[in-house]
Amino acid sequence: MLEKSDSKRGQAVSDSSLSGSNAGPEKIYLDALEKGIWQIQSCTECRKAIFYPRNVCPHCGGTALSWIAPSGNGTVYSSSTIHRSQEHGGDYNVSLIDLDEGARMMSTVLGCAPLDVKIGMPVKARIDSSATQPRVVFDVVEVGK
Repeated sequence: MLEKSDSKRGQAVSDSSLSGSNAGPEKIYLDALEKGIWQIQSCTECRKAIFYPRNVCPHCGGTALSWIAPSGNGTVYSSSTIHRSQEHGGDYNVSLIDLDEGARMMSTVLGCAPLDVKIGMPVKARIDSSATQPRVVFDVVEVGK
């Protein structure tokens, strides 16, 4: 869970305060992002981290899923650069990030040119609220810092 003052990494997060009891996992996830909270799911049966939010664990088929606060640390698994003209926003990258918790997610790496994003690069998540809907993006982590 990324929050402005986060001290609960890895702990279960209650979804009752984020959405109604009938809300699906995607709505719970997006509502939390709107409140500045990033969370991913964890299967209570096989203990694996899960992303994108869903009702059933893709690893074991379990349905007892909980929300956890990820550390935000990850590693670039793969990256592609999308080339656009400057008048349409310029080039950007689409990257797969392996989170330290074990889940993999698609996002964008910021803090360097799109072509400079490399496999194995350490990154740190943050919530970007500059668009119409908040999203999780990753910043490059300088090695040795």
